[in-house]
Amino acid sequence: MNVALYTHSSCLEHDPGPGHPESPARLRAVLDALDDPGFAALARIEAPRAIREQLARVHRAGLIDEIFDNVPQHGWHRLDADTVMSPASAEAALRATGAVCAAIDDAIAGQCRRAFCAVRPPGHHATPTTAMGFCLFNNVAVGAAQALAVHGLARVAIVDFDVHHGNGTQDIFWNDPRVLYVSSHQSPLYPGSGARDETGAGNIVNVPLPPGAGSCEFRDAYQRIVLPALDSFAPELVMISAGFDAHRLDPLANLNLDADDYAWITEHLVELAERHAQGRIVSSLEGGYNLNALRESVASHVAALLG
Repeated sequence: MNVALYTHSSCLEHDPGPGHPESPARLRAVLDALDDPGFAALARIEAPRAIREQLARVHRAGLIDEIFDNVPQHGWHRLDADTVMSPASAEAALRATGAVCAAIDDAIAGQCRRAFCAVRPPGHHATPTTAMGFCLFNNVAVGAAQALAVHGLARVAIVDFDVHHGNGTQDIFWNDPRVLYVSSHQSPLYPGSGARDETGAGNIVNVPLPPGAGSCEFRDAYQRIVLPALDSFAPELVMISAGFDAHRLDPLANLNLDADDYAWITEHLVELAERHAQGRIVSSLEGGYNLNALRESVASHVAALLG
């Protein structure tokens, strides 16, 4: 099994309400794209639930309890202006984090070399104490902690090309030199973090891009800053916070990437993982809010993972 797709039907049931950009239609678009015969080689795996022990490696008990204690019986419960729970949201969040942990376990065991987790809600804004920015639990951070705690890895790299800075992932690993967190993102933009001088214990690399930046600026930043930092770190596992909202058609931001840019960076990360990480990559869906752009971008990303 070379590349695996981890998902669960519960992730379609999380419903933040009418008009919310983080809608179930996003995941339906992703799964429709990956139903194409060109992706027949993908192994399809049902995501398990994460367990509390896995969540507690990166999230405080108060946040975990807040999520489970506030699941509405019907309608919605609003955690903040953007982050909304429906009756199925906690189950979806457990399957989303469980997908990433299972993909980590399988990659390290040699069951698969690379994985894409088609899950929602997204995760990279969730901090140790706060659900925010559409995110309940930090899926990629929980997975990275699984790699460190269970499998004893010494170096895990997280590459975040979502258009919004992953403030939660940065907060969680701020003082942990075992994790290199690298983020390219539009600035200024929500959540307002991600300046170049935010470096943690020397393990945080932020590459803010101005509104209107496109392929040239994105690729230049990765060639000059990101890829050399990753090579120097020599990760044993590469993780990707795969947000596709830097696409030129996305309604929530103002960068001008296209699907070819996602293929380009994924190909480079595959090459890097081959050099340092026995080919191991685990990618998890974050943002992307124009459905046509999301379909095309995910298809390009996963095709590059398949090689």
